[in-house]
Amino acid sequence: MSNKITIIGAGNVGSTIAYTMAVKGVAAEIVMIDINKEKAFGEAMDIRQGAPFCHALNIYSGDYGDAANSDIVIVTSGIARKAGQSRIDLAQTNVNILKSITEKIVKHAPNAVYLFVNNPVDILTYVFSRISGVPDSRILGSGTILDTSRLKARIADTLAISQRNVHAFVLGEHGDSSFIPWSMASVAGIPVDDYRDCLDPVHIRYQELDHEAIEEYVRTSGAVVIKNKGATFFAVSVAVTHICECICSGRDTVLPVSCVMHGEYGVTDVSISLPAIVGAGGIKRVLTPKFTDEELSAFMHSVDTLKSAIAQLDI
Repeated sequence: MSNKITIIGAGNVGSTIAYTMAVKGVAAEIVMIDINKEKAFGEAMDIRQGAPFCHALNIYSGDYGDAANSDIVIVTSGIARKAGQSRIDLAQTNVNILKSITEKIVKHAPNAVYLFVNNPVDILTYVFSRISGVPDSRILGSGTILDTSRLKARIADTLAISQRNVHAFVLGEHGDSSFIPWSMASVAGIPVDDYRDCLDPVHIRYQELDHEAIEEYVRTSGAVVIKNKGATFFAVSVAVTHICECICSGRDTVLPVSCVMHGEYGVTDVSISLPAIVGAGGIKRVLTPKFTDEELSAFMHSVDTLKSAIAQLDI
């Protein structure tokens, strides 16, 4: 691929995204920008020296001017979430960081797709929409794609089936008010709660699907990783790389990403995760599944949670 991607932030997440993209050959050129120029230089150099065993890649550190002609700008800069800290607690600090870099990056990459990975991702995606002047179709957050990956992995483990056969989403806020629309969950086209009935009882070797237990696992697993290793960056890097692959290849793919709402379910003035068609140029269309009444209520609760947090911010 001949794509150029700029990554702002060379911490654990930014550098692991760069490494993952290098291994998978997502881009031909990667620019790493960080306030700590030595860190960005070292990360880029380390990845570059492994490139001969991967795909052809020109990766280097630089300044905002080096982002010119980028197809995608990935924003990971900000203060990382600590153990016991909610994503919302991070909001004002990371909003201030975003406000300080927005004009600098948009000046040099006005036509890029902007992908936000830093937390609280829904709020930062919305704030960037408010202050950048970039069309909302070219602004998205990683949103609940990582939560969805955790969900699919957990269902697959429970049902002893390949993760590729599991189709399900976590939607709403990338945070405590996220929800799982179980009415949309399936295994190879079979509603997930009916899957067991399709098997010969003699060959059933897995436990029952406990919706509440799985929801709790998905909601808390990020905090568990942080408690045990200090940060989360491998899984999110694979997920973000997948988003970039869909954009760079023009392969229109439905992904649960954070999008600025324009009347979906009557909602505006917030960015939140719904299934969206992602391809060349960013977001092609936001889908509006037919939720059950309970699921719609959960979605609106998530909307209200984010709007309440946004109302407390100095944007």
